[in-house]
Amino acid sequence: MARAAFGAIAGFLVWMIVVTLSGFVLRGAWPAYAAVADAMTFTLSMMIVRLAIGAVATLAAGWVAGMISRRSTIATLLPGVLLLIAFIPQHISLWEKFPIWYHLTFLLSLVPLTFAGGKLTAGLNR
Repeated sequence: MARAAFGAIAGFLVWMIVVTLSGFVLRGAWPAYAAVADAMTFTLSMMIVRLAIGAVATLAAGWVAGMISRRSTIATLLPGVLLLIAFIPQHISLWEKFPIWYHLTFLLSLVPLTFAGGKLTAGLNR
């Protein structure tokens, strides 16, 4: 059980690291993005890139949780659940800034993608 808890926490932290580092790279590499990032007035392509970064980070979170916990289903789902709990209030406060499809894509993908990331560990840690 401790391994599953550690895996879930590590997965959550990996998500934060991947998103933070990607945000720095995105702002540095895309001046138009950097110009609108604080106001959050993103174009469609910017929103898609943000969702793609979130998806990669979420898969990575599940993968790390699965590797550490030796593919515990609970451990691979828990980072997604924690992210969902953390981001529902955030997205409610930002509801007017983004279209509904953006909110739903992000929020509804968190748990399935962490689970999928955990499944990517199949055969790697026996």
